Amino acid sequence: MVLRSWSVLGPGSVRGPWFLVRLFLAIATTAVSVTACGGGEPAPAGTTPSTAPTSTQTTPLLTARPIGNPPKGDERPQIANVAIADLDRDGLNDVIVCDALRGVVGWIRQAPRGTYTEQTIAGVAAPAHVEVVDFDKDGDLDLLVAALGFLFPNNNRVGSVIVLENDGHQKFSSHYIADRVARVADARAADLDGDGDLDVAVAGFGYDDGETSWLENKGQWKFEQHVLQRLSGAINALPVDLNADGRLDIVALISQEWEEIWGFINDGKGGFAPRMLWGSTNPDFGSSWLSLADLDRDGDPDLLYANGDAFEYAPPNSRPWQGIQWLENRGNLMFEFHRIVDFQGGTSPEAADLDGDGDLDVLFVASNSDWDNPKSPSLVWLENDGKMRFTMHGIGTAPTHLLTVAIGDLNGTGGPDAVTGGMHISRPYDRIGRITAWLSK
Repeated sequence: MVLRSWSVLGPGSVRGPWFLVRLFLAIATTAVSVTACGGGEPAPAGTTPSTAPTSTQTTPLLTARPIGNPPKGDERPQIANVAIADLDRDGLNDVIVCDALRGVVGWIRQAPRGTYTEQTIAGVAAPAHVEVVDFDKDGDLDLLVAALGFLFPNNNRVGSVIVLENDGHQKFSSHYIADRVARVADARAADLDGDGDLDVAVAGFGYDDGETSWLENKGQWKFEQHVLQRLSGAINALPVDLNADGRLDIVALISQEWEEIWGFINDGKGGFAPRMLWGSTNPDFGSSWLSLADLDRDGDPDLLYANGDAFEYAPPNSRPWQGIQWLENRGNLMFEFHRIVDFQGGTSPEAADLDGDGDLDVLFVASNSDWDNPKSPSLVWLENDGKMRFTMHGIGTAPTHLLTVAIGDLNGTGGPDAVTGGMHISRPYDRIGRITAWLSK
């Protein structure tokens, strides 16, 4: 159940509405954003040049293995999100899947080690993101699901936020804590008001009428929605203490014509003050994903940011401004933009020490690329030399059209493994993959 309050409204963008005729379809999920891409822009102020070479030579860092149920017949998978977690607490990490094509949240259980069996947890209309969290604090792991309701562009309020409550035996009950809202691309649990229970930060992508909000937990599965900002194209809404005051704020990635990163600063009284942290002057910048990491290991949260939204309407190599970057936290809510690598179609960057040398590297996937070139990588590692200089290595070239990646230890070696999901909504269809595990040696 959800109550709605519109009393906490952030301002609109510093730019007025930009009405571009949308000639081509794109999709919108946590990482499947609907943006109209075209045009370029100079590098933003404070940008550091890319230090990564353009080589796409593959490296044997990880070995690919398909897991879970394979595609059926001529099925073209549409996996919006994957997560790694030990859902049944048996000591072996499993994989949770948001399958937008089949309309299900699935569990790929690992038992025994190295054996993966998939089962459906719940039917959900176009699930976009899943977070594994003990939401009701009863000692087992529940699932917080953001649901678009409909995968492709749509102004209908068909989105929802769902908690799949675990009974302790991996039987799940669905609680729709927000329903009939703007298509939801992301939902993350956090105690935003400091009252001891979990609230939810929500990215309502919508299409033309999106919104960033938070759901206040009122108890007994009742939630009140507080809208923070009415801008379309919200992809991520991440709880984080941006200003080191001990209170959780929310950082949101807004795509569409806005192409901005906003912080909503918690005043400790239930209010959130909006502040733009970074914005592109290019309305076609192609924002596609935002994650949190202390990339430079200086004790504060940085932002790892991809602008790789360009699906079948964008010819390969026609978006030279796309790539992976990090926004360095300089304190006082100031962030410095550093381009890591130029890369069209790159998305879902995640930080981890992939080579075990003590610094954080970056792993990301390619949702759109020159797939007619068999050497175009779909999984890419950015190796950090310890001085925030990165070298790009292609890890694998198949499957193509990867949209989401999660990092965790699947094979028990202690080293980071990964799982990817394929979003095959454009040609070619010769290297299709649904769920792929990438295992370290």
